[in-house]
Amino acid sequence: MKARRNKKQVPSFRKLLKTSKVKLENKLKNKQFKQQSTLKKYRKEQRKLRQAVKDAASKNPIPLEDPKKIRPVKRLEKEEEEEEEALPLDMMDEDDLQLMKDLGQRASFLTRDLSSSEPLHGKKRKHERIIDKYEKIPRTLQTAPEKELIHLLPIKDKSGIIPQTREKPVIDSDRDEEDQKEELELEEEVIEEPVRELTIEEHLIERKKKLQEKKIHIATLASAILSDPESNIKKLKELRSLLVEQDPDVAVTVRKLVIISLMELFKDITPSYKIRPLTEAEKSTKIRKETQKLREFEEGLVSQYKFYLENLEQMVKDWKQRKLKKSNVVSLKAYKGLAEVAVKSLCELLVALPHFNFHNNIIVLIVPLMNDMSKSISEMCCEAVKKLFKQDKLGQASLGVIKVISGFVKGRNYEVRPEMLKTFLCLRIKEVEVKKDTEDINKPKKFMTFKEKRKTLSRMQRKWKKAEEKLERELQEAEASESTEKKLKLHTETLNIVFVTYFRILKKAQRSPLLPAVLEGLAKFAHLINVEFFDDLLVVLHTLIESGDLSYQESLHCVQTAFHILSGQGDVLNIDPMKFYTHLYKTLFKLHAGATNEGVEIVLHCLDVMLTKRRKQVSQQRALAFIKRLCTLALQVLPHSSIGILSTTRTLMHTFPKTDLLLDNDSQGNGVFLPELDEPEYCNAQSTALWELHALQRHYHPIVQRFAAHLIAGAPSEGSEALKPELSRRSAVELFETYSMAAMIFNPPVEFSNSKKKGLVHATQVTCH
Repeated sequence: MKARRNKKQVPSFRKLLKTSKVKLENKLKNKQFKQQSTLKKYRKEQRKLRQAVKDAASKNPIPLEDPKKIRPVKRLEKEEEEEEEALPLDMMDEDDLQLMKDLGQRASFLTRDLSSSEPLHGKKRKHERIIDKYEKIPRTLQTAPEKELIHLLPIKDKSGIIPQTREKPVIDSDRDEEDQKEELELEEEVIEEPVRELTIEEHLIERKKKLQEKKIHIATLASAILSDPESNIKKLKELRSLLVEQDPDVAVTVRKLVIISLMELFKDITPSYKIRPLTEAEKSTKIRKETQKLREFEEGLVSQYKFYLENLEQMVKDWKQRKLKKSNVVSLKAYKGLAEVAVKSLCELLVALPHFNFHNNIIVLIVPLMNDMSKSISEMCCEAVKKLFKQDKLGQASLGVIKVISGFVKGRNYEVRPEMLKTFLCLRIKEVEVKKDTEDINKPKKFMTFKEKRKTLSRMQRKWKKAEEKLERELQEAEASESTEKKLKLHTETLNIVFVTYFRILKKAQRSPLLPAVLEGLAKFAHLINVEFFDDLLVVLHTLIESGDLSYQESLHCVQTAFHILSGQGDVLNIDPMKFYTHLYKTLFKLHAGATNEGVEIVLHCLDVMLTKRRKQVSQQRALAFIKRLCTLALQVLPHSSIGILSTTRTLMHTFPKTDLLLDNDSQGNGVFLPELDEPEYCNAQSTALWELHALQRHYHPIVQRFAAHLIAGAPSEGSEALKPELSRRSAVELFETYSMAAMIFNPPVEFSNSKKKGLVHATQVTCH
């Protein structure tokens, strides 16, 4: 007979919390019911007592020891009643007899101590009318609010232990004012002083004390887990239970601290491999204690990690839905703070644990938040994805993120933030391709076979060779990286998804704000695009430029993308990009001349790709036309833009030496220069001179003056007119960024000269101010 397996499952942590909560609620209900029943009895006794006091106050007291004053009408009835109630004295104890004598010495019932525990009423008096008896019963409505009952210390008497209680005063609008006053007077004798409300300072001190205790508790648990994770893995559950802290004073702060603490703990104690579930065969086999302990640790770690991620997800959902919990411990305003901490923890885990379990679940949570309306959360998620792309050498995690982003962009009909697509620029595909080429050039060393060793080496040499090869193999295994084939496969699949996303946007969403990010991405990965797509892609880019729907910067991005494509594999193709040269030459004067010189940097990149890197495909007439137009443009823009443009002009004069004829006023070409013509090949730029450089020599910026004088001298590399190394060795883009005016700082700083005359202000001072 096989023993029946216990099918009863161990209750989960969430179920235990729920069950304990139900038990507590039931206990509270029972306690309240008992209090209410005791309250009703106590209320009846108090009302009877008050009514008896009222009746007695309206009558004259009749002494018990003077039977002559008893009314004659009721005398017989009293005697009969006393005979029935009297007991023979010989049947009484001495204590009872003494008690009766003491009572006989007292005047009446009214003279007794009301606070004593003796019974308030003896036998019913027969002379009381039935109507009066009912009138004395207080009337209460069914809807009267019940009072809370507070239990006091009991009193011990000869009759036994008597419980003492008191009730909190409740204002009843239906009662008479006189009854309310009597009740309050009676309760004042019993009720103790109410609890004093804390001031703001005392409340803050109390909160600080509670918070310090919670911090110590969290630190103790975290230290125990870090010291021995395998033995103290169960304390993760205790620490995670603090995520539902119920004290409203410290609930938000404690939850934030627990979130960050758990995140750091998981980053430290998580192994460097993915934990898989055990099979039935593995569970049934006998194992050593160390292996069993390791399995329990891994199982507990995965379970608590899963619950932790669920808690973080729930916090984000609560913030999104603006849904107030029943407990009302956390306010709606605090939801955003908790959600930001939860998102920050998810981003840290996304970057730190790409190899561990539930990484795809984290990706699914993070990607929609990249498009969140909150700018801080959106930037946080985008930065985390960029960081993941930069450090992912294999490409497995990057592929998972790219798939989710592509599906999300398509599902939202391409109405997402451009920052989502700009994260693609951080992919490490280009670097891996370069590494692959070096591996092909430097092929791994092959070891000699046994036959080759026997032919060429002696016995002693073979022995040394064997030891050397063994050591080399061990070193290769220690430094082994992922196979090149696996990397290439993952990167190829990643690039396919990226290009599919880019081409969809070019085809269906040409007016989308995502277009600049798409063009920038195509320019970066142009060397990886299949040559078969080049013709169609260039046609699409030219159509976009001619449509007129693009902004100036977007059209510059199109030009940059087209020349990036042609500078890579496109060199083998017979494609004339004259249309793009014409477009750039025509639109150079559309650059903003004010503080928003954002397009200048893109223009400098385009000129470098179009003219310098394609020097063999560029004619002299085209180079002359661009140099002339760039010098004219340098007169209109800000100083840092002028410096970048003049640096590009210097590079072009070195690349095309025959363009120095523009520095000679006596040289005459064929025809007349036509500056308004938009065709650089036919504007007769050889018939003009660079007179703009003389005007730039009187520019207020010293670096612009230096570049103008250098170009007038023919851009020499040596001599007095040569540039200093910090100017000559930097590219045009670097100079543009170095002398930028974005921070409203003049570079180099203006030197103030001390004037002897009062009131004389130098031009440099006026310019600075």
